[in-house]
Amino acid sequence: MSYEAPVERPSGRILTETLGSGDGAVSVGGESALPFYLFDGEMPNRPVIAMEVFDAEPQGWPAAVTDALGDVLADPAAWARACAETHGADLVCVQLASTDPNGADTSPEDAAACVRSVVDAVNVPVIVYGSGNADKDAEVLKKVAEVVSDTPLAIGPAVEDNYKAVTAAALGYGHTVIAETPIDVNMAKQLNILITQMGLPAERILIDPSTGSIGYGIEYGYTVMERLRLAALGQNDAMTQMPMIVNLGKEAWRTKEARATQDEEPAWGDGAKRGVLWEACTAITMALAGADVLVMRHPEAVRLVRTAIDGLLEQ
Repeated sequence: MSYEAPVERPSGRILTETLGSGDGAVSVGGESALPFYLFDGEMPNRPVIAMEVFDAEPQGWPAAVTDALGDVLADPAAWARACAETHGADLVCVQLASTDPNGADTSPEDAAACVRSVVDAVNVPVIVYGSGNADKDAEVLKKVAEVVSDTPLAIGPAVEDNYKAVTAAALGYGHTVIAETPIDVNMAKQLNILITQMGLPAERILIDPSTGSIGYGIEYGYTVMERLRLAALGQNDAMTQMPMIVNLGKEAWRTKEARATQDEEPAWGDGAKRGVLWEACTAITMALAGADVLVMRHPEAVRLVRTAIDGLLEQ
């Protein structure tokens, strides 16, 4: 008797979203099965990789990162071009870290000018993350949305304390909202409900479930993402069917294991290779959990993850 593997056909499907416009547009989502379960359903759009670009030259980064990125770190537009043209990024993610009131406190106008320069420099979709300060992000993202109203962006994070302002900006100027919640299925679903109640279509929301890197709570983040996918597919829950984005580069490279040199930790081996593998393993884990957009930092980690995704899709 021959064996026939059981096949599950979920009743739900992840929404398909288009980021960017024109020839450079990228489609994400659309899955009708769990990540890479090609035997159960479809995965029409592969996970895509967005590479980070910071609005001000980063300080204190490991040499493994700065050497790989070269001399573009003081120029966001040049950095973005290198990500898209040299390193093959599917998207560019502008991190407006300098707008943090506890740091340089850059003005919304300066932040918008930075994003404008990046958008003009590349032909790939652009994602914009604020500093993580809810009040300042509301001001910054509103100005960014206004100044770059001719090009659809994905802007965030929209959180409980500022989602009304961020969503209103997205509604007014035609952008997508990144809805971020702290590693909780019910909170993610509730924020999506609140945003859609303001009139933003579900097809213009990305879920950022928040997560750490490997070694720092990634198993909990994985579980939350998996539960979001199970609700979206198995329960046909419309408020969990948005594609997911994971802002993982900063999480991977803030860990001691990624940053420590071989001189500091001789038993850990080559620090440069270790950091790349730390980010790549984090990204691959997130793709397996259901991430549709991976925000990454190191070009070699990007190459490794792209190769891994290629292999997973060749089933």
